[in-house]
Amino acid sequence: MNNIILTGMPGAGKSTIGVVLAKRLGYRFVDSDLVIQERTGRLLHQIIEEKGIDGFIQVENEINESLDMEKTVIATGGSAVYGKEAMVHFKSIGTIIYLELSCESIAHRLGDLSERGVTVRKGQTLEDLYEERIPLYRRYADIIIDCEDKMIKDIAAEIESALKN
Repeated sequence: MNNIILTGMPGAGKSTIGVVLAKRLGYRFVDSDLVIQERTGRLLHQIIEEKGIDGFIQVENEINESLDMEKTVIATGGSAVYGKEAMVHFKSIGTIIYLELSCESIAHRLGDLSERGVTVRKGQTLEDLYEERIPLYRRYADIIIDCEDKMIKDIAAEIESALKN
């Protein structure tokens, strides 16, 4: 149980903060979205186009549940929290950290959702998605880090400090 799993909305900084945190701790870094692409041989948006959002979430859940590593910072996709089995697995292999950011900040960072490959259902707004996911991020989190108006290096230092407590 020595991994660090970063969760949060798309645009919260999971991958960027994950790389910085891994360097600070001397850990490996893995982006679960890239593992999904590598194992399926498809880009995320291609999986969504072929299998639909529910099919993508099933693929994501299966792959995340199979991740077996040590001393690794794992940046998950924003939709990873829909996979109950994967989240239970993550809890068993490490500490889950939710990178919390306001919906306004997420919207500013993301821009066009379709270009980012965000799993949004037809007719669903970013605000709807935000309200749907926040309770899930909070439920699974061992540690919640407020990332609003903070620099990457400061967030990484805050995570490192929280892990020592």
